Order: sequence, then structure tokens, then C-alpha cells
Amino acid sequence: MSLTAGIDIGSITAKAAILRNGELLGTLVIFTGYNAEIAGRRVFEELLAKLGLASTDIGRIVATGYGRKSVSIADRAVTEIMCHAAGARFLDPAVRSLIDIGGQDSKAVVMAENGRVINFTMNDKCAAGTGRFLEVMARALEADLDEFGALSLKAERPAKISSLCTVFAESEVISLIAKGEKRENIIAGIHEAIASRVSAMANRIGLIAPVLMTGGVARNIGVVRALEKVIGMPVVVSSQAQVAGAIGAACLAREK
Repeated sequence: MSLTAGIDIGSITAKAAILRNGELLGTLVIFTGYNAEIAGRRVFEELLAKLGLASTDIGRIVATGYGRKSVSIADRAVTEIMCHAAGARFLDPAVRSLIDIGGQDSKAVVMAENGRVINFTMNDKCAAGTGRFLEVMARALEADLDEFGALSLKAERPAKISSLCTVFAESEVISLIAKGEKRENIIAGIHEAIASRVSAMANRIGLIAPVLMTGGVARNIGVVRALEKVIGMPVVVSSQAQVAGAIGAACLAREK
């Protein structure tokens, strides 16, 4: 079984990764849209086309993410905790903890030296501290979400966002805009609010360095810096952070 694939169906994006004998051949990210089953097939087929492969070349497929049970082409469905842990170890074999901030949930995982998951915690009941929270704030600020990280680093003084509830925090942001607060300061305050929520969750399981961040929000340097500040240790971010779950699923597909 030289070729394995992982498909990660998130609330916002669907990701796929293909490995050959444990070496990453390629990854792809698309928007999930309304139908998780269609998204899973599409991201897989588009990645195959990109790599010049056929579905018959793939020995085994593992699906993960909130829509994992919708992926009928997968041989097995595995939880995000296991796949992100495997993906994090693939990206950095030294990693002992990971923080994943996805579209609709956030999670923290601690691993033993051999990569085995020994503890985890997850926030999947509230949008606070997730990518969805950032999307709502971007709309309120009429700002491009992709610019959030760079803008927040220009802040002179992060604004205080006291509520961790997405609805109430949005009201606070609108009030700050009305008072003439600078956009950069508001965005920095939003990042600090997310970091506060995520760190409170992560600290319950006792993070062990090195810490790696996975998920789409890892691309936001402002959130990464805010997290480093509150957890008191560096946060490693890989260029493949967004597809860590899919990579981990492909790694686990190599196991019988």
C-alpha cells in the first residue's frame, strides 16, 4: 500500500492529502459548501487530477473532520483528535502539544514522546475562539479576514473585548467603531479575546512544549502572537497547518 489519502471535511473548507510511502505528494483545500459528501469527492478527485493519479492508485482512504461520516469513498472515519495529532507529528516529529482552531471548533491535544495522545480538550459548543468568530468580526469591521493578522501587528493598544460570546462581542466591536477606535486596535483586541478563550481551554490539560498550531486560523499571525503571549511559550506554525488533519488521516491510512 504505497499510496494513501486523507480527506478532512471541515465546516468551512474540505482538505485532502496524498502520501506515497509516508512522503507527502500533495494537498488541496476547497470550500465545503452545502454538501459534505460532494465536497469530499471533489477535493479528492481534484487532488488526484493535480497529481496525475487515478483513484485506483490509492490503497486506502481515511476521512476525518465534522463531515467525516459523509465521505462514502473512505475506508474508515477517524476523529479529528487522532488525525490532527498524527498530522502534527508528521509536520514536526518533536511536537508534544497542538492547538487547532478550525471554522466551528477549537481543540488542544497533548501527546507523549512517541506521539500517542494522552489528553485533549475541545470547544465545539460555542463559536467563540473559532474561525467563525473571526468571520463575524471581519464583517462587522468591513475588513478582509486575510488582512487581520498584519493589521493587528500595527496596533498601538489592543482594544478591550470583554465578552467571549460571539453575539455580544460583535456588539462591543460595533460600539468601539462608533467611538472612533482604530481598526488595528480592535482587531488586536479580537485576537487577544480568542487567545484568552483558547488558552483557558488548553491550560486545563497542561500544554507541553513544543506546541504546534494547526487549522486555518494558524495562518493569522495576530492570533499566533496573542496565543504565544498568554500561554507563555512559542507556537510553531507549519506552512501546511491548514491541512494537518488531512495529512494525519493519510498517515493513519497506512496503518491496518
